[in-house]
Amino acid sequence: MNVDGKHYRTVWLEGRELALINQPLLPHRFEIVRMPSYRETAAAITTMITRGAGAIGATGALGMVQAVLEAPERGFHDFIADAATTMRATRPTAQNLFYGINQVLRAVESCGDDIGAAREAARHAGQEVADDDAACCEAIGQHGLAVVPDGARVSTHCNAGWLAFVDWGSALSPIYAAHRAGRKVHVWVDETRPRSQGARLTAWELGQEGVSHAVIADNAAGHMMRTGQVDLVIVGSDRIAINGDVANKIGTYTSALAAKANGIPFYVAAPTTTIDPDCDHGDDIPIEVRDHDEVRWTWGWSDEGRFMRVRTTPDGSPGHNPAFDVTPAELVAGIITERGIVPASRAGLEPVARR
Repeated sequence: MNVDGKHYRTVWLEGRELALINQPLLPHRFEIVRMPSYRETAAAITTMITRGAGAIGATGALGMVQAVLEAPERGFHDFIADAATTMRATRPTAQNLFYGINQVLRAVESCGDDIGAAREAARHAGQEVADDDAACCEAIGQHGLAVVPDGARVSTHCNAGWLAFVDWGSALSPIYAAHRAGRKVHVWVDETRPRSQGARLTAWELGQEGVSHAVIADNAAGHMMRTGQVDLVIVGSDRIAINGDVANKIGTYTSALAAKANGIPFYVAAPTTTIDPDCDHGDDIPIEVRDHDEVRWTWGWSDEGRFMRVRTTPDGSPGHNPAFDVTPAELVAGIITERGIVPASRAGLEPVARR
């Protein structure tokens, strides 16, 4: 996707350094940061310098490439195993992270004790994860065109655009494809508290692409649906159980319930790497609980031109901060993948799931 007319990916490898878009600074400042080692890359995932299912997956894979390149010849495989443990612990919910890590590990293991071959195989596998993510998301856009007619008013939640993947995005990819095909599309952007990925990231992306949109409070989505101002909902996902239950940013379940109550189709867009074939049910998906200060404080741009943090709660009030929720399969009209739109069911997902 383009930023001020220049194409960027969300993450890429430069030699042994990993380059990332510093997402907490958006939309106020666009900055590229570089992580010189796998440990710093892991910290960037934990602190959400990079975030989003596909972006985490590619960052995890390329972070493992860094680990393979850093590993000493003595204790080579032990170093890589420790790095994989560190990388897996960064975010527990996103399936793409584990997929990306495993792809690099498989490439290394296939080389046995040939360390030179293992380093080269790891680099190739990591880049392949990133390239595959971008290609899948572009294909999701083309398949998703079928559900985004001219004049569509689309509701979305959180950020599942190109910033959340390597390029194109999942939930926003059909919107970008429709816009570039000349269709009129308007997007209602949930702000997505507590980190405001919708207000900060999705709105910024749509503005860069020139797509009509408006930011609404999280608790306004149901009103917009009930009053006939929404034609369909498209969201992303961080993990999809094999029965079709979907984990996504907290608040997605509420949006799905409102859509069901008002007869509005609720679609999930995700590459097949987001499907977890070993997870039978949504209740088995681990839900990350983040620092409660994310609920108690918020970041923003002051009238004086300072990017600053302010507390929005009473000093003594604690917070609770589950980062994701699970939407049951029966609320999902279909899952838009790079292989087409499939039912949110075991029969629909098993043929396309990847390990």
